This record gives sequence, structure tokens and C-alpha cells, in this order.
Amino acid sequence: MAKKVSKNAKVAQRAANAGSGKDHVRVIKSVKDPVTGAYSFKEQILHKDKVKEFFADKK
Repeated sequence: MAKKVSKNAKVAQRAANAGSGKDHVRVIKSVKDPVTGAYSFKEQILHKDKVKEFFADKK
């Protein structure tokens, strides 16, 4: 028979994994097509330390 995991152990494991997703953000940048003048959107999920680099890139 399998060993039952206590409720406190589940809470502790969830708390240990909680920080992993909070360091990432979704960024969206509009990019203008030089030929048609239409805008498209570039979307990515990045680590929060890389956001300034994403917006500094002119592509």
C-alpha cells in the first residue's frame, strides 16, 4: 500500500515551488512593418531581469 503524504508536507512542497513562476513576466512589443506600415505584436515570456534588453532590441 502506498504511503499517504500529510497535508503539511504538500503545503511545504507547494511553498518551495511557488517562487519559480513569479520571476517571469509576459512582455508584448508592437513592431511596425516598414513596407506596409502595419503593426504586429511580438510577445514573449521572459525573466524579469531581461525585460529592458527585450525592449531595447530594435527587431
